[in-house]
Amino acid sequence: MDAGVRDLRSADHLLHSLAAELALPEGTFGCTHLVRGERPHVAFSLTFPSEPLLRTAQERLAAGGHQVSPGAPDAVGRAVLYPGVTALTGTLTIADVLSRSAIDRVTVLGTPGRPAPDTLLMTGDHMRPTWQDTELVLTAMPAVGGTLVPFEVPDPTPCCADH
Repeated sequence: MDAGVRDLRSADHLLHSLAAELALPEGTFGCTHLVRGERPHVAFSLTFPSEPLLRTAQERLAAGGHQVSPGAPDAVGRAVLYPGVTALTGTLTIADVLSRSAIDRVTVLGTPGRPAPDTLLMTGDHMRPTWQDTELVLTAMPAVGGTLVPFEVPDPTPCCADH
């Protein structure tokens, strides 16, 4: 789906609005995809747990004026909606993140291995894993006290901002 959105924050907001408007079920995946070229923008993909839900959503989105086409723009979607995302709040262990959500794996920038299952992750209530091959992978980075935080923050400093 292409809604003409140009930034990830607006894309996240639109995906959440569409999820509420369409009453999307828990098993829905909603991803953003950066589209480059003459008209850079953010496209969306939605994956539903059943074919009838897909057809219904396509009809309702098209009726709402959204440009809908089959397939995803690329294989590297950034998941905004995914099973378990609402349970990923506060500080959780890596084991909790993996057991409560569709996230398959957590990686840590600058480290070759996987974090221990009892490592604490401060979610910031903003977890945006990406598809890597067939796995949904959250990239994290070290934080104070041996904890981790998601690499992507909800309000990043804009490029060229005064530092």
